[in-house]
Amino acid sequence: MSTSSTQTMLAQADQIAWFAETTERLVDNISAAVLGKRHVVGLAVTCLASGGHLLLEDVPGTGKTSLARALANTVQGSHSRVQFTPDLLPADVTGVSIYDPLKSQFDFHPGPVFANVLLADEINRASPKTQSALLEVMEEGQVTVDGITHQVPTPFMVIATQNPIEQAGTYRLPEAQLDRFLMKTAIGYPDAASTVSILGGTAERDRARTVGAVISTEVVGQLRDVARRVFVSDELLGYLHDLAESTRNHRHVRLGISVRGLLAYTHAAKAWAAAQGRNYVVPDDLKALALPVMEHRLLLDADALFDGATNAEVIDDVFASVPVPTGRGLRGGDG
Repeated sequence: MSTSSTQTMLAQADQIAWFAETTERLVDNISAAVLGKRHVVGLAVTCLASGGHLLLEDVPGTGKTSLARALANTVQGSHSRVQFTPDLLPADVTGVSIYDPLKSQFDFHPGPVFANVLLADEINRASPKTQSALLEVMEEGQVTVDGITHQVPTPFMVIATQNPIEQAGTYRLPEAQLDRFLMKTAIGYPDAASTVSILGGTAERDRARTVGAVISTEVVGQLRDVARRVFVSDELLGYLHDLAESTRNHRHVRLGISVRGLLAYTHAAKAWAAAQGRNYVVPDDLKALALPVMEHRLLLDADALFDGATNAEVIDDVFASVPVPTGRGLRGGDG
């Protein structure tokens, strides 16, 4: 092996070690506000490091907003919060052009979407028209108002929350919007030890408020650059294709994983692998992320309801039916 090749490999190893150490610090910082949920926090950090958006769906009072705010506070950039309500208008999110009589022209007044981290609280309470205001910015990082395109800050991330059990006054997120979220996860109730710690710390009313910034927006960009350079073998890419095909052909599935979903899956797996200290993706990375990345992208048919099938069970069937690739080629040049 040439000296230049060795130096390149060592540099990459240093980057991966830095990535793993940095994401560990982020998880530690956010976990101070969300006790006993380290795995969920790790998923949220992976979402941030891979350039995706996060949907937190859980019953009321489990800490969805606290996790979202703690993640936003961890990044030393701009962040804003919008409480989605039925009377919220698209212009309340994206911004509006207002006529200035002194200048004889329209001036654009940016909305809360122009931030590095946007917290969309209870997103399913807004009308479909207002929800659609996020489609362009979540996909392309820009907003078009009155025919003029405005770029949002970089990096940009949407963290949305919604309650699955409160149906009155809510609107179901359409599939096109769900597909734009890299992950959907739930926090769940804390264990006994964490509950005792939460109750014992009632003097601190808002734990998320005490979470300080750990990294800057520039570091977020560096994390994403490192994650993009993580190796994924052709065998694993073919494995991803076969998994997607299996979802589309499953007897209970009406809408399977899209190409956009596969791209998101690949980005997430790269960031997850780097957080484990590896510069290559293995099948276990894909399995670890299967539920948060795939579950909300599957649309089951009517027969699934009568058979009692769930999205999680369909995902288990899919992974059981597709052979797992093996071999040294999964590690790339260092295998």
